[in-house]
Amino acid sequence: MFQTFDEAEVYIRERGMAMLDLKFSDLWGRWHHLTLPSKQFTPALMEKGVGFDGSSVGFKPVSGGDMVLVPDLKSAFLDPFWDVPTVSFICKTLEADTRQPFRYDPRAIAQQAEAYLKKSAVAGQSFWGPEFEFYLFDGVACENGVNAASYRVESSEGGWNSPQLGSGYTIPLHGGYHAIPPKDRLYNLRTKICMMLGDVGVEVKYHHHEVGGPGQCEIETPMLPLLKAADAAFLIKYIARMAASREKMTATFMPKPLYGEAGSGLHFHQRLETEGKNAFYDAEGYGALSQLARWYVGGLLHHGGAVMGFTNPSTNSYRRLIPGFEAPVSAIFSLGNRSAAIRIPKYANRPEDARIEFRPPDATSNTYLAMAAQLMAGIDGIKKQIDPSALGFGPVDEDIFSWPEEKRGAIKGLPTSLDDAMDALEQDHQFLLEGGVFSEDLIERWVSKKRAEDREVRNRPHPYEIELYYDL
Repeated sequence: MFQTFDEAEVYIRERGMAMLDLKFSDLWGRWHHLTLPSKQFTPALMEKGVGFDGSSVGFKPVSGGDMVLVPDLKSAFLDPFWDVPTVSFICKTLEADTRQPFRYDPRAIAQQAEAYLKKSAVAGQSFWGPEFEFYLFDGVACENGVNAASYRVESSEGGWNSPQLGSGYTIPLHGGYHAIPPKDRLYNLRTKICMMLGDVGVEVKYHHHEVGGPGQCEIETPMLPLLKAADAAFLIKYIARMAASREKMTATFMPKPLYGEAGSGLHFHQRLETEGKNAFYDAEGYGALSQLARWYVGGLLHHGGAVMGFTNPSTNSYRRLIPGFEAPVSAIFSLGNRSAAIRIPKYANRPEDARIEFRPPDATSNTYLAMAAQLMAGIDGIKKQIDPSALGFGPVDEDIFSWPEEKRGAIKGLPTSLDDAMDALEQDHQFLLEGGVFSEDLIERWVSKKRAEDREVRNRPHPYEIELYYDL
């Protein structure tokens, strides 16, 4: 929004901004914030930053938790939810004593991945178009104790409410794709979300009701530069949640909140450009893709398991990625095949829009790290000229779920559990360390945290186990 401090200062003064809200991501992908009176917007703030306790958000040990936040002026937006005029900034995190960039700052890691792309000279810039699937529910409740474990969500669109509501306009399981009002009860809220996003600088390509009957939605952005797309992901989640809360509803981006209903992914359309030209385009190539794009695909599929350690980093991720369904669990690429891990959109066959779509990810990821990991895998594929066809990754333009089990078993699978993804990341992460983008200790810390989450889920009795085994 702002290019200089003076420009921002004039805006804050002339628009009567009362507060400055400083937002930042922890390592695991949650936003936090700290708020200052606007009179504290001074050159000293931009030079020294404002202190906070990094240990409280998992950045640092308690014995040395001091860190500072410095606003990124270009990220500024007028926050639509505050009662007093408030301008928000997404921040970079620095060491308190040296003012050096914090090595675990996920936003900085995304920027380093883009810098590595330029330094590698394989292309000049990457562009990303994320698709956000999420649910809007009327309410959610959960309980986890020594003697109880339960959750419940409610949706006025849910088919289970048809006998009670009697409207005839509830949506059956898997029946929500592009549903029209009055079945689609969420169109006004989605529109409000999209208009708010436009006001804060996030362009929206479109929105619609998704497959999941009880309130599943989709919002998609156009192709954006890496950092802008990653920032947009946090803004979309923030605004969707806050707008839903205003309507006394709740938004969730978790991959599988409902049993037997469509899960929510975060598909990433992506391409590289050099001097303003699409490096992924070749009119004569399969799916209008260039040789460079095929090598990028090769790297992404070859390192797919490790990449999913960052793009699918929750136990719930693998409730969605179930083999045998339409879930993208096979390391193949295809023209238009939505069961492939990498889909080449058939309609994206012109110089300005040729691209690939990586379909496994979901929004429990930290988008900065997820995008950085995908880009690093693609760069590795280009540098090593990894041919996806030579490794058996396709292209596959058939419905693989109609194949005999033996034939389908020959296809390389992607992780189907968080533990599998952490195994893959431990065994294959050298490509992430190139250029100092990721670090060995960050990966070790990530794997340790995610394995602990996996144990916590596995160690708890499940309500369905009571039904299955209580009387044995």
